[in-house]
Amino acid sequence: MKILVINSGSSSIKYQLFNMPQEEVICSGLVERIGLNDAEIHYKSNKNKIDEVVNIPTHKVGLEKVVSLLLDEKVGVIKSTSEIEAVGHRVVHGGSTFSNTTVVNQKVKDKIKALFSLAPQHNPPNYEGILVAETIFPNAKQIAVFDTAFHQSIPIEAYKYAMPNKFLNEKNIRVYGFHGTSHKYVSEKAIAHLKLKKSNIITIHLGNGCSMTAVKNGKSIDHSLGFGPVTGLIMGSRSGDIDQAIIFHLVNNLGYQLEEVKSMLQNESGMYGLTGYSDLRDIESEAEKGNKECQLALDMNAYRIKKYIGSYAAIMNGLDAIVFTAGIGENSDVIRKLVCTNMTYLGIELDEEKNKVRAKKLTEIHKENSKVKILIVPTNEEVEIAKQSFQLIS
Repeated sequence: MKILVINSGSSSIKYQLFNMPQEEVICSGLVERIGLNDAEIHYKSNKNKIDEVVNIPTHKVGLEKVVSLLLDEKVGVIKSTSEIEAVGHRVVHGGSTFSNTTVVNQKVKDKIKALFSLAPQHNPPNYEGILVAETIFPNAKQIAVFDTAFHQSIPIEAYKYAMPNKFLNEKNIRVYGFHGTSHKYVSEKAIAHLKLKKSNIITIHLGNGCSMTAVKNGKSIDHSLGFGPVTGLIMGSRSGDIDQAIIFHLVNNLGYQLEEVKSMLQNESGMYGLTGYSDLRDIESEAEKGNKECQLALDMNAYRIKKYIGSYAAIMNGLDAIVFTAGIGENSDVIRKLVCTNMTYLGIELDEEKNKVRAKKLTEIHKENSKVKILIVPTNEEVEIAKQSFQLIS
């Protein structure tokens, strides 16, 4: 069975075409820097490899370009869209409605759309991916795999906010958590690698969106993102944690409208707000040249991650390993070094030579005597989505 997996992120689209259940990758690729003039599209199969810099203003244009490559007479891997039996979609926010993988119908689409306000940078491109795929692959089952599902195991003392009870009981306002497919995949890989029967692991997903999860014995028990994907770590353009009094001050005293504040915290803050750059590669390059704002932003980024490592080690009453994953986590030796420096009290000791790597497979980067293991585990949300999609319809 051929299953196409579409993973639409806030500024990127990952895609892989699988033969299932063998998990054989027929082709794979990435569209990145969507919305910028120098967007890139990458496509790789057994016979062909394409890397292009093109103008991709929207996710819709990016998805259409991906499909044109799949069908291309010279480099394509399918002759007809009917060869694909299912399209698995990553969907960030499932609210309180979806805790499991589901076949998409109109009701599912309506609910995903209704949750736009909770994940404004993600649910819209996820939804767009479904609509485009329905048009191009009309005979395929469209399947949604929700980021929030892995975090259903978070206990009530962690997911409930200290607000009047009615907001949880009647309005379902709570911590939902995100990047669950990635955190599930890499934590399972880490536990298997370390051969642990009982485990306390912190998974650190660092991309344009960033999050951390406390994973105890394979279950998510706390997570840095909450009701929406804006809290926690400093991200590409999202602020992460701020004092909510700032919002009231901006609106009540400085004349900002709520929509302006919302847009600012989601689209103009984070590393972009601190430096003017949204891509960490640009920020690291500028920091090397002596740009103090960029260096401070890197230091702030690592500082926030350290705070979460400390708090999660406390709630788990121990720490066996920390796992770096996703685009920045897998490729930025700079961020990994900043995070792991001066963490010996918790037993975290980085081997700086081992750290100088862009990992393509699970890699240990800790010193031999480090009490806590430091792993880079390349995430593969697409494999996880393909597996769950296949299990649902087979």
